[in-house]
Amino acid sequence: MDNSRRVAKPGLVLALAAALAACSGDGDAPPGPVADGQSEAGAGAALHRFAPDPANPYEAPEPEHEVRVETDLMVPMRDGVRLATDLYLPVEPADRGDRLPVVMIRLPYDKATYRAGAISPARFFAGHGYAVVVQDVRGKYASEGDYLLSAADREDGYDAVEWASTQPWSNGRVGTFGCSYLGENQTQLMTQRHPAHAAAIPLAAGGAVGSAGGRYGYFGIFEGGAFGLSASFGWFRGNGRKRPGGEPPPPVEMFAALRELPTIDLMRKYGPPDRDTDWEEVMSTPLADEWWDGLGYLSDADRFDAPALHVNSWYDLGANETLQQWRMMRDNAVSDRGGAHQYVILSPTSHCMSERATENTVVGDVDFGDARLPYRSLYLAWFDHWLKGVDNGVTDIPRVHYYVMGRNEWASADTWPPPGAEMTRLYLRSGGNANTRLGDGVLSAEAPDEEPADRFVYDPADPVPSRGGSVCCTGNPDDQPGAFDQSDIEEREDVLVYTGDPIGDGGLEIAGPLEARLYVSSSAPDTDFTVKLLDVHPDGRAINIVEGIMRARYRDGYEDPVMMEEGQVYPVRVDLHSVAHRFAPGHRVRIEVSSSNFPRFDRNLNTGGNNYDETEWEVAENMIHHAGDRASHIVLPVMERDG
Repeated sequence: MDNSRRVAKPGLVLALAAALAACSGDGDAPPGPVADGQSEAGAGAALHRFAPDPANPYEAPEPEHEVRVETDLMVPMRDGVRLATDLYLPVEPADRGDRLPVVMIRLPYDKATYRAGAISPARFFAGHGYAVVVQDVRGKYASEGDYLLSAADREDGYDAVEWASTQPWSNGRVGTFGCSYLGENQTQLMTQRHPAHAAAIPLAAGGAVGSAGGRYGYFGIFEGGAFGLSASFGWFRGNGRKRPGGEPPPPVEMFAALRELPTIDLMRKYGPPDRDTDWEEVMSTPLADEWWDGLGYLSDADRFDAPALHVNSWYDLGANETLQQWRMMRDNAVSDRGGAHQYVILSPTSHCMSERATENTVVGDVDFGDARLPYRSLYLAWFDHWLKGVDNGVTDIPRVHYYVMGRNEWASADTWPPPGAEMTRLYLRSGGNANTRLGDGVLSAEAPDEEPADRFVYDPADPVPSRGGSVCCTGNPDDQPGAFDQSDIEEREDVLVYTGDPIGDGGLEIAGPLEARLYVSSSAPDTDFTVKLLDVHPDGRAINIVEGIMRARYRDGYEDPVMMEEGQVYPVRVDLHSVAHRFAPGHRVRIEVSSSNFPRFDRNLNTGGNNYDETEWEVAENMIHHAGDRASHIVLPVMERDG
């Protein structure tokens, strides 16, 4: 069903046209209403009430107990492999013999790093009366066995919960906590529905999505069928070895290494000296191959039961997948306990950085204002309710808290997209010369009748450079996530640029999922199409908001890739994920279209081959069509305004 067609009602079309019309004043009009009628102050206040000190709501609550640590307990799994586990106990309750609620953290990054520092999550929860279990996953650090991404995390997680819930110091209720991989293995554990797994707080856990919803993301490695090169290279190089120990990889100039072909050889050249990773299998295995089914990533067949508080960030890898998981766990729950108690928070920060927001939260080159929330107090209230039985009102909060960038305020709703979001088309139009920001590309609410196509040359030897965005885990300090000016990149002839008129008084706010629907042709049998949404400021800066990519061979699905024929026009959908952003008066909405975003994604070599094992490439002439029934457009979730 084409849901974007339901927004043809006159009121919204006129409102959008007015928003895109020339700005009649220099002032920034007051922002519109928050979704679900929640006031700007009220959206944050709904969570601030869990802070014990109203004068300092962002300070973590002071510990109530001293903590002792028992290290390297070897916990057996069902196959006899033992996983090294540290146990943190609050001294006074443990000495009394109290049966304690349990918080479990499982990680591949060395449990010993949690032992030091008062801000350690393990010490924090233990200081508030919890037994905390921190465990090296299979094949990592002090644990036994071999590591294969998340292949063992479902069963090992279940066995770890079974062990923790039956110890003499346990009250039989286990909550799970952690960010990134530490969040992903929680969502995978949730599919096992252990009766003692009472609650979860998965942070930045979008990488757990596998084939679910037809996404085929697998650890966040793939998007639109393209391989996430820089993040995968950085992660596998630093963390991908299959067995504990071994020498670290040698220093490397990251960008130069990533340009080398074939990409499948990069880990052999620059990874751990023992070459003991799954890089080659991950890169070369087809996305719909049954090999992936054994790695534990989420599929549509999974069912859930544990309540969860999901947290992620707009400039983090997998924010949209976090929303997908929130929806899956709500809709595919086996009980009301799980289905009715899924909550999500989306901040404006980058990977695992929500708690580090400040009064001036700078992400990239943009200050998004005061994005703080009392996270530690909220986490404590969440576990106090589900693991200790405290009736503290934590389940009465709205299901979705999201930060509106550009307005720089929190908003809340019980659905995503929020009420009032109308899926609205903006058409890519030009006289056939949309190349560069100085070209004739425009965005319009009106569909074109007849206009020439735009064309550009994509040469894999000179790809469009990545800058900012949802970047994570590359190991390259020059590869920073967030919002940056892209205007110099828009001077390239291989970047098509479509820009709307200045926004009128009142601004334009979007909140929800976005996508581009392109009609494309190419001289190559396969190529990529990239799309970027930007906020153009009055001073000319073009700030990236969201971006996406689609490998053309997967336009009809990942199960049966189909090559293109030269001269044929094909519809291609590019997922632009989800976001909440306000374009201020005088700003402009802009779309960039190209065929590369390197090194965030691997280069499509345009041959129709595997890409990963190739050293030769073809130069492609690619075209974007935008006339008649081939009217390329984007779909934005425009928030309807009062009045």
